[in-house]
Amino acid sequence: MKQTLWLWMTLLLGLLASMSGCGSAETIVIGSKNFTEQVILGELLAQQIENQTELKVVRKLNLGGTFICDQALRAGELDGYVEYTGTAYTAILKNDPIRDPQEVYRRVKESYGKDGMEWLQPLGFNNTFAILIRSEAAKRLGVRTISDIAPYTPNWLAAFGYEFIERADGFAGLSETYDLKFAEPPRVMELGLTYRALDDQRVDLIAGDSTNGLIAVLDLFVLEDDKQYFPPYDGVAVFRTETLQRYPQLREVLNRLAGTIDEDQMRRMNYQVDGEGKLVKEVVEEFLSR
Repeated sequence: MKQTLWLWMTLLLGLLASMSGCGSAETIVIGSKNFTEQVILGELLAQQIENQTELKVVRKLNLGGTFICDQALRAGELDGYVEYTGTAYTAILKNDPIRDPQEVYRRVKESYGKDGMEWLQPLGFNNTFAILIRSEAAKRLGVRTISDIAPYTPNWLAAFGYEFIERADGFAGLSETYDLKFAEPPRVMELGLTYRALDDQRVDLIAGDSTNGLIAVLDLFVLEDDKQYFPPYDGVAVFRTETLQRYPQLREVLNRLAGTIDEDQMRRMNYQVDGEGKLVKEVVEEFLSR
């Protein structure tokens, strides 16, 4: 009797373990970096998967910067997130910037493929770095391009995110290309705080992102990159190849988002969250229901 009971308990535990394993296998983990646009894009991937497949999604949004998300993907803690081509090419792969969008995409896709990750089709927008000053300063000084501000920056203070200070396509190359000298070394702070520091007149110049909704909210001015220093930063979903092979429907479902978001649409979604206070979930639902 005891042997029979033990056998049944063993079989039951095995069945429960099997069911638990199936549940785990049917879950996709989506991540994002720690700013509004990235959280929106992470939610976009999550809702697209939930709406068009039977898979469940675990959201690990607002994780941190580029390197945190990249390492989480490589370690298998994430199945996918949205990265930018120029960021991957320069900051992660440590290459010198190049300007051709198709060539940057081809090279990152090839390199990541060797490490078990796949770049899907571009979402449609380029979120390049934006060198920002206050609109009133642009009007007062009559400046339009980054070259125009070089005579003024020795009396200015600048603030940048940590990544912009460190990366190959960041501050060092920008200051050399445009001969920018500042009153003191740039302040390093969390990217989102740089916008408020500029608005509060604690600094005079920041490096933001061109699709950020705060540009309109805070009446900031985007200086033209007249020497074309910055490479392309096309937004693209990057997934573990193993995940796409296990769930082949994912590739098709996610690629339905290809080319659906231009810069104006991305900026509008960012503004809805940062300027109008809408919930990310609602903004994404509205976008997908168009």
